[in-house]
Amino acid sequence: MTTKAKPIGYRWHLRMKMAEAGMFATSDLAPHLAARGVALSREQVYRLVARVPERLNLKILAALCDIFDCPPGDLFEPVREPGPETAKAPGVNAKLQGVRPRRAQVVAAPEGR
Repeated sequence: MTTKAKPIGYRWHLRMKMAEAGMFATSDLAPHLAARGVALSREQVYRLVARVPERLNLKILAALCDIFDCPPGDLFEPVREPGPETAKAPGVNAKLQGVRPRRAQVVAAPEGR
């Protein structure tokens, strides 16, 4: 018995946590990470803050939780992404989802026109 995979994603809230702590530049985070033994280049810190990471080292996650005094759930939020069978086309009314138009029939014009 096989089950369909449920697409799952997540939202990354690091920039919001930084703003709450008064950190508005990505370079503000590097010294806090270094103080906890996490050495990242300037570019790596920028990517960590500005993008949603595909993979995250647990040591970095633990350091971020310590820096912002928060649980991991405050840094990322799992979200269920709609699968292909439930995804709606943009701008389509939910009532009309799956409805297809009927093919028009071309008939000859009545005499006298």
